[in-house]
Amino acid sequence: MNKKEAKERIGKLKNLINYHRYLYHVLDRQEISEAALDSLKKELFDLEQEYPEFVTPDSPTQRVAGKPLEKFVKVRHLKPMLSFNDAFSKEDMEDWLERNSKLLEKEEIAKAKRTSSSSSPTQAKRRVEKNRRFFDSPRPFQKGRGSVVDFFCEPKLDGLAIELIYKDGIFKTGSTRGDGILGEDVTQNLKTIEAIPLKLEIENLLKIKNLKLKIPLQVVVRGEAIITKKTFELVNKEQTKRRLTPFVNPRNLAAGSIRQLNPKITAERKLDVTAYDLVSDFGQETHEEEHKILEILGFKTNNKFSRHCRNLAEVFDFRNYWLKNREKLPYEIDGSVVTVNSNKIFEKMGVVGKAPRGAIAFKFPLKEATTIVEDIMVQVGRTGAVTPVAILRPVQIGGVIISRATLHNEDEIKRLGLKIGDTVVIGRAGDVIPDIVRVLPELRTGKEKEFHLPKKCPICGSNLIKPEKEVIWRCPNPKCFAQQKRYFHYFVSKGAFNIVGLGPKIINKLIDAGLVSDPADLFKLEIGNIVSLESLPRRKPKAFLRGFAEKSVQNLISAIQARKKISFPKFIYALGIRNVGEETSQDLAEHFGTLEKLKEASLQDLEKIKDIGPVVAKSIFDWFSQKRNLELLEKLKKAGVEIIGAEFIKHQPLKGETFVLTGGLETLAREEAKERISSLGGEVSESVSKKTDFVVVGKDPGSKLDEAKKLGIKIINEQEFLKMLK
Repeated sequence: MNKKEAKERIGKLKNLINYHRYLYHVLDRQEISEAALDSLKKELFDLEQEYPEFVTPDSPTQRVAGKPLEKFVKVRHLKPMLSFNDAFSKEDMEDWLERNSKLLEKEEIAKAKRTSSSSSPTQAKRRVEKNRRFFDSPRPFQKGRGSVVDFFCEPKLDGLAIELIYKDGIFKTGSTRGDGILGEDVTQNLKTIEAIPLKLEIENLLKIKNLKLKIPLQVVVRGEAIITKKTFELVNKEQTKRRLTPFVNPRNLAAGSIRQLNPKITAERKLDVTAYDLVSDFGQETHEEEHKILEILGFKTNNKFSRHCRNLAEVFDFRNYWLKNREKLPYEIDGSVVTVNSNKIFEKMGVVGKAPRGAIAFKFPLKEATTIVEDIMVQVGRTGAVTPVAILRPVQIGGVIISRATLHNEDEIKRLGLKIGDTVVIGRAGDVIPDIVRVLPELRTGKEKEFHLPKKCPICGSNLIKPEKEVIWRCPNPKCFAQQKRYFHYFVSKGAFNIVGLGPKIINKLIDAGLVSDPADLFKLEIGNIVSLESLPRRKPKAFLRGFAEKSVQNLISAIQARKKISFPKFIYALGIRNVGEETSQDLAEHFGTLEKLKEASLQDLEKIKDIGPVVAKSIFDWFSQKRNLELLEKLKKAGVEIIGAEFIKHQPLKGETFVLTGGLETLAREEAKERISSLGGEVSESVSKKTDFVVVGKDPGSKLDEAKKLGIKIINEQEFLKMLK
């Protein structure tokens, strides 16, 4: 990106961010997720770091939030209420620390030079060298142990920032952040919140011996108005009962509740407030001391969830702990706030734009982010479906680098209005393939290109077809090389034969080498067949000759042979019948009991099964009517594949029972335990609820155990669980 393009991109980003920030912070509504907005802000911040000449006073990086609402009296903050710049990765944090390290180094050396101006040349040189050595080895922000600068880390609350002013210990004024300079006077609403003390417990400070603090006449405290998860659930239940629209998230509910003209409505919402910043000077020297003073004065703090960190390694530990255990907190968080603990050093660092240099929001991995579609290609699936795939400028979402996103079909591209070169919002929930959530046409440059789906299969050259009443174009050639490869990948996947270690790269090499023509051939492979494949894992050239690759081959053959026995539902799923997923496979296994009966079923027999309609029934019937598929079944049988429990047990012992697994099991892998439960008629859930019958506890259980205890769910250990399976 050249300077001209960067300037244009920065301008477009500023306009788009300002629009969405106004919606979110002023009108309490949103069109894109907060994660997507954070991603846009991060891109703008990085561009402005690279091209500081384009930073202007109206940039979103130079302001805190939207303008205050006209319906409230405005309050001028005694000291600007700043926001934090965001970090999303270890690298972001290291960059932040390095920038500040260099800044302090320059200031200290300059100070040494000024101090030395009245000294002798020799003394001056010594002071300068002393400071230089101090910053060079180690840096103030050393990554390992023994850092000169330490940190205070606390959960980053997802609520509404507020300021509280006390005069002579009595609560006088409460305001919102507003634009950081002017806020909204919401004193009466804040007085309804029990967590806010109306009178400070000054005497508690005076009782502490040897505490050298001064008590100012005016005390300014800042914190966050929040709604706990429990309260949020109760409020939404009430909304549903009144046939009103439920609130989207706790943050929106908290903001809307604080901005009510009628304090009674605020009181009904049962808001909470956590204090995290002491603006007034009590003589405190660290941010950690401020938290302790706030607690002594009577404020609710998150001290028990916070931690003093001696170095960056401990900062990472803190953030990673809450990333895994955030559900244990009573409120929502979206990361941690990392603050240089020394107030003196913090002040020395100053402010850049509207953010303090000495603190940063170390956010959790985004579930959404923005990036650019660099190209669109098409891929052919195992059923011949041709799917457009967006090639993205790599972006991190949920801790994973994303470079592709599915576009589903031609109609989806038209619905999104997507062009090659567009800036888009990418979403990723859990481990699913990323999706393009929306296009941001406001950031177009005019260089974007329309995408047109090809008329021929990009692999075999066959003319694509679109069956009547379908939206997906397909390659009709069953011998298409792409379809064959995709089918192999599906056949060995977790939901099917689950052959560990047999990934796409090895499968492709086996096919390319002519060692397999269909999945049945996998079970006939021997070590001698594949020792020459160059794709096998190896650490050094010709490592196979020294035995490493030979061991890998043996492990692969063993993994394949170990999967010759398979449950009937998984076998049906592995066949890759179009429109037949795991649930339908289970229904078919339960209804027919054996493969022979399923093969002989008529179209009418299939349509009679619950939850199987005409389209799915025809897919199943057509599959078993094709000669090549029947030949595959016969080959699998001859290769030694055995279907376990083909005579489906009608009265399954765990039918109607719901299980939740937490912690590691010693005798069973998690997937195997789930499979055993399902095969006996039980269901497996990922979360504990009143509908849960059993929680199986293994080694190092998570928060699900606590939830089970609260709800009175029966808790069983691994030995008890194994007895149930028998």
